[in-house]
Amino acid sequence: MKKESVTIQMETEKLRAVKRYMQKREADLEQELCDYLQRLYEKYVPANVREYIDESSDNEVLSTSSPKKQKEKNQITESGQQQERT
Repeated sequence: MKKESVTIQMETEKLRAVKRYMQKREADLEQELCDYLQRLYEKYVPANVREYIDESSDNEVLSTSSPKKQKEKNQITESGQQQERT
């Protein structure tokens, strides 16, 4: 699924303090923010909409395989057909 960036602003001293104390606990600020954003998504987006989005992204991944992978897939299919003929 395509990703988009979110930009937020925070007072410099507060951000510096968060980074410092997270580093002491070996916590990753970006990962924590991503986890929290995921919780917000799950809290506010209805389950049926989330399910629809998940299904749409699964179908998108299947239909947009790279040309190289499609070529490899075709070669595998062709070699399987040749074996059946012999």
